[in-house]
Order: sequence, then C-alpha cells, then structure tokens
Amino acid sequence: MRRSIGSHYQNGKCEFSVWAPEAKSVKAVIVSKNNKELVFQKGEFGYWTGSSKEVIPSDLYLIEVDGEKWPDPASQYQPQDIHGPSQITDHSAFNWTDAEWKGMPLKEMIIYELHTGTFTEDGTFEGIITKIPYLNELGINAIEIMPVGQFPGNRNWGYDGVYPFAVQSSYGGPEGLKKLVDACHQSGIAVIIDAVYNHFGPEGSYHEKFGKYHTDKYSTPWGSAINFDDAHSDEVRNYFIQNALMWFRDYHVDALRLDAIHACKDMGAFHFAKELTLAVKELEQETGRGHILIGECDLNDPKYISPVTEGGYGLDGQWCDEFHHALRSVITGDTDGYYEDFGMLEHMRRAFQDTFVYSGHYSKHRKKTFGNLPKTNPFSQFVIFCQNHDQVGNRLLGDRISTLVSFEALKVMAGSVLISPSVPMLFMGEEFAENAPFQYFISHTDKALIEGIREGRKKEFSYFNFQGEAPDPYDEETFNKSKLNWNFGEEQNKVTLFEYYKKLIRFRKEHPSFKHTDRDSLNVQMDEEKGLLKITRHFEMAEENDVYIVINYNKEDAIFSIPLGSDWKLFLDSADNVWLGPGKVAADQANIGDSIIIKGHSIIIYTK
Repeated sequence: MRRSIGSHYQNGKCEFSVWAPEAKSVKAVIVSKNNKELVFQKGEFGYWTGSSKEVIPSDLYLIEVDGEKWPDPASQYQPQDIHGPSQITDHSAFNWTDAEWKGMPLKEMIIYELHTGTFTEDGTFEGIITKIPYLNELGINAIEIMPVGQFPGNRNWGYDGVYPFAVQSSYGGPEGLKKLVDACHQSGIAVIIDAVYNHFGPEGSYHEKFGKYHTDKYSTPWGSAINFDDAHSDEVRNYFIQNALMWFRDYHVDALRLDAIHACKDMGAFHFAKELTLAVKELEQETGRGHILIGECDLNDPKYISPVTEGGYGLDGQWCDEFHHALRSVITGDTDGYYEDFGMLEHMRRAFQDTFVYSGHYSKHRKKTFGNLPKTNPFSQFVIFCQNHDQVGNRLLGDRISTLVSFEALKVMAGSVLISPSVPMLFMGEEFAENAPFQYFISHTDKALIEGIREGRKKEFSYFNFQGEAPDPYDEETFNKSKLNWNFGEEQNKVTLFEYYKKLIRFRKEHPSFKHTDRDSLNVQMDEEKGLLKITRHFEMAEENDVYIVINYNKEDAIFSIPLGSDWKLFLDSADNVWLGPGKVAADQANIGDSIIIKGHSIIIYTK
C-alpha cells in the first residue's frame, strides 16, 4: 500500500505525514507562527500524522523528532536553502492551461538536455521560457532538465540534491517549474525531469534522523546504498515512488530520466524499478496522460526495459552511453579509460544495428564478457547522443567536442545521431558548436566537503591522459564559464551548423522511414578499410520510402557503389558548400551500380 508523505495542503487544511519508525514523539513546529507546535499521532508502519486548518501556504515549518528539529525529508519547498525550514505548498492553486496536452510518445521525441543554471544568463525556469521560440525553431519537441531537487547553494549540477520533492529555490521554486511546464506544453514541447533515486547529496541530508533510508549491505560511488531491499525498505521505496508520482501529477511533467538506475541496489524478488513502473501506470489511468520512465543504466541488460509481463522491469526506455563512446572514439581515436573498448568501425556498426555495442562481447576495460543483445526491444526505447552533461562535464576541462574536432567531423557526429534509429538527444549548445566548456561546479558550505570534492575530481581523471589542473568546482567563475553564449549569430560556422541541425531534425520528423522502429527496419553494412558505414532505412517494405545513408568516418575521400534500387535523389551531402564544406561531389541522382564519391568526414543521404 502506498502512503502519503510530507505536507499536503488542500481546501483550507494541511495534512502532514512523516515516516519515523523508531521515534518516541514527532511534531511540526510552525516557524512562521511563533513556533506553534502541532503534535503528531503514530500510526502503522512508523508513520506519524497530523492536520491543521490554521497553517496556510507559505508557512514555514520544521519537523521535531524526539526533541531535535529538522527540515521535512519530503519537503515541497526549501526557500531558505537546505538547512532552513520547509514551506507549505498548495499545488491546487496553480492555473494550468494544458488540459488538451496528453503527452508524447518517447519514439517521437527530439530531446534537448539542459542545465537550468547555465542555459541562460538568468539561470532560472523563466529564462528557459524565453528560449521556447528558439527551441521550436530548432525543431526540439522535448527538453530534459538536469535535476531540480533542492541542493546546497545555487550552483550545482543537481545530483547533490537532498530534497527530491522540493524544487530548487534559486531556479524559481514550485511556481516557476509549473509555469515552465505549462508554457512548454502550450508550445508542443514535452518536459523530462532528471530524478535521482540512487543516493542523496553529501550535505544537508537529514534522512537518517528519521528512518533507515540507507543500508550497509551494498556500497555505491556515493557511499552506503539507498535501502531498497533491507529492513524498513517498503517505506523507503514508497518515498521515492511518491516522488515520481508527484512530478507527473502535481507538475505535469511528461517523463523522468532515472539517474543510474543500476545503482538502486535491490536483490529482492520485486525490483524497485518494476514497482515504480506499475505505480506510474496506475497513475496514467487516473490522469489520462502518458507518463514515461527512462532509466540511465550501465549494465547493457534489456530486462530494465522489457515488459513486466515478460519478466522485465517495464521502464519505457533507457539512455545508451555506448553510442556516444563508439562515435567519439571512431572520430577522435580516443582510447583512454573506458574508451579502450571502442575505436573500431565495427563498434559503430553495432551501435547502429544492435544498440548495445557490448552484448555478450569481451570487454577489455571491464576484463570480462559483458551485456546481452536487446533482440526484442525496438530502437525507440533507446536515447542516444554525441554529447551530454557527463561526457562533457566529466572531462578535466569540461571541453566540448566542438573544440576537439573539425567542423566536418562535427557534422558527421550530428548526422550520426539524427539519422540513427534510436531517439536522439542534443546537449545544450551543441547545435551551434558552443565553445564554452561545461564544467563541474558546486556551492556547498562545508569546507572539508569542498576540499574532499576537489581531491575526488583529481582522482577521477587518473583513468585518462588528461594534462593540467582540474578547474576548482567551488569557484563561481567555473560556473560562470559554463553558461551558454547566445550571440552565436555573429559567427557563420555556428549559424550554418544550426541550420544543418534544423534540416536533419525536420527530415527525421517528416520522413516515413523514421516512424518504423522495429529491428528489421534497419540494415547496416560496413567497409572497415574505407571507414564507411552504409545504412538502409525502410518503412513497411515500401521502396518509395527508403533512405540510403553513407557515413565516412575517415578523413580521406572514398568511393562506394549504390547497392540497390533506382531513382535515388540526393537529399544531403554534408560536404556541400552550403554547409561550409569542401564542396559536394556526390551525384544528384543515382541508380543501382553507380559509383559515388564521398568526401572525408562527411555524410550523404539519398531518398526515393
């Protein structure tokens, strides 16, 4: 049975529910009403409850457990940062205008990942709203927002959040996020929130003052694991399930991206991910909207996204880092760290055809055979990219790929993502070759913790051949340097790349072949010596809807022959002068057996 947790205001009354199974007394202390106390009653499974008609939205309160006062672990708002009192929130007060919006299938999404604090100069939800016309022009129909749960200070990636129910105050709080979601829906844009259920941040997490939220059964990169299968785990699981339901119900978000779901350690018979899936599907019946769960998973295990009826956990989709690794390595030649498992054109072929590059293959980096083949999972369950916050920000200098490869290679990487059979995702600014780095930044208040994070970042880079000193994550200038530069209209190459992205996104949305996402919709052939991938996309066996794509991952020009059909028309050659390339050489029309020249580091698309 799922139980309410936190404070819930409706119709002039506020209901409180706090889980503290070992406590002897629990009460709410209403800070904004001269510390007036509301004594709670203990019920089943360690829940303490109370209600009052005297408190109102905007009232501040603390939860007192056996004489000690703390913010509510399920706080809906922390206007005075993580150590301050919690605030009552009335979700029913917002005037939504998106009644006609019913959600968007994952397979139709063109996703744009962004960080609220650095996407605009304002660094707020309101700032994102001002860029909606820009996103519409680009062709984006879904934004993925890095975590917005309250974290220390106002500079953080968001994965150090400690109040997953409370929307970051410096971004605009609950009201600001609702305005953003409502505005996005009015403009045909779905909203994905990055949710972190595998750990709490290192500062300001008072959860253990209330109950057994952690277990020492397992270790994670962040310390003791969240308690998903030990004693009292039912209520910890309920805590996170209630959080997911809140995002869908109270904030109208369309999807959650579940950070490192593989780090939610659960050896029980009924995995947390499966329970979460079933709870969200129940909510769909109530709301009449589509609610999507996308897991970030590093196991190459299809069970996370396979149907519950077939023994899977039922998530709708997952991030796939391996497409990025294969693409980056084949373009740059990087073989440091985990990139040692990549670098061959065969890896790129598997990334297109099989999605998982390692699906039962031996991994040199892991020193073991790794992964399973997702035979029955359609391409539309996988989100792929050539950049994201991790792959940029977790480099020593946070340098973007635009500063590391040629303009021609940038177009090849963009094209590879946008013509892939999987769901494409852009990282903010890549569409205009942003040069500013995206670095790791924090604004913690604990000096020892700050120094520990500095040292930890240095150790992270020991796997790679990075030279130099990592930027100080606590320095505000590290944060400021990571903001996007929106004056790119003054540089021809940036404007051209933006138009190139627009053309490919429009093509992806409009061409029938991209509506077919089953495994049999794609055929990939490889010429390792020439560095060519030859991709055929087809739709319902209708030849007139076929697409033939050739990608040259080498710097040298090459020749290939059209292997099938006739009356092919050239749709795009990234080497064309219009894209600031060295000059188009591919024939405008082609038939079976014709020899076609393709320039080095370029992509050619033929359609019927």
